[in-house]
Amino acid sequence: MAREGRGLNWGGSGQCSYKRITLIVFSFNIIIVLYCLHSLYSSLYIYSNKDDGVVKHTPDHIRKMEKSLRIRRANEPIELIKLVKSLKPELWGGESMPVAKLPQAVKNKITEEILQRLRNLTPNATASEQQEAVQTLRHEKLKEAKKLADGGKGLNSTILQEEAGNLVKVLESDWAALSEEIGLWIPTAIENQEHNDKPEGVEDTEDEEQILAGRPLPPECNPEIHTDYEGDCVRWGLSNLQESAADCCQACLDQAKSAKPDQKKCNIWVYCPSESGCYSPDKYEHKHMVCWLKYSEKPSLNFKDRYSEEYRNSHPNVPVFVPWVSGVISA
Repeated sequence: MAREGRGLNWGGSGQCSYKRITLIVFSFNIIIVLYCLHSLYSSLYIYSNKDDGVVKHTPDHIRKMEKSLRIRRANEPIELIKLVKSLKPELWGGESMPVAKLPQAVKNKITEEILQRLRNLTPNATASEQQEAVQTLRHEKLKEAKKLADGGKGLNSTILQEEAGNLVKVLESDWAALSEEIGLWIPTAIENQEHNDKPEGVEDTEDEEQILAGRPLPPECNPEIHTDYEGDCVRWGLSNLQESAADCCQACLDQAKSAKPDQKKCNIWVYCPSESGCYSPDKYEHKHMVCWLKYSEKPSLNFKDRYSEEYRNSHPNVPVFVPWVSGVISA
């Protein structure tokens, strides 16, 4: 009986040890599982609270950035920046920007006086006569402005004395910029004063084709400055750039010769000679050398010489003078 009791006790002790080991291993596995779950939950919590593409700065970081910004601003070369700005006009080739400083009222007054001077010319006045009239007015205004700038008093002048100095600068050195701003474009004749390179027997003429830049235009081109004809488009102008008015007219002649029987033949050419581009009431930007080829059974004008005052009042960006040159091909 004693042996059997001892055997039973041994078996119970072994069974207890086995259960204890199993419990320990199971507890260890539970701990590992809980640790893994905790790590996974922490990762998900971090990503769920992270803003996409947004960096959150701490108050200390913000204070450091503000301090850095103050230091950078305090060390900006303000005097150097002012000096560079003052030197810009000289680098551009002028002492100042007189047109920008000239009051708009003075610009409008000069424009009206130019218009009145041109109205006094004959309807068939040539470009040279128009240019001479404008230059005469320019010299008169320059003389008047100089007298006022020198302290002249008692002059019957439309120019205010405080504006005379700027006006002298404009009329002397920035006349081209002022002309461009008010839309004045009058072609000038080329004078061969130093070198007479014309062949003997060729007479001097003042035809329109010699006034326009580029090679002479054929007689059938019939060029008209400050003119814009309307008509059906046979060649889109924005993609048809020509070196000169003569080349634009020649493109019209070539299109008429090569057109198929069912196509319209070009009989109107419209060219932009202004380097700053030409105004048009449509939505497109018409740059220098744009050449429009058109057709019309009965050619009629869009604009001629100057835009009317009513039209300019309703279209603020319109220049005074029609910038286009065009012609109707003679049969």
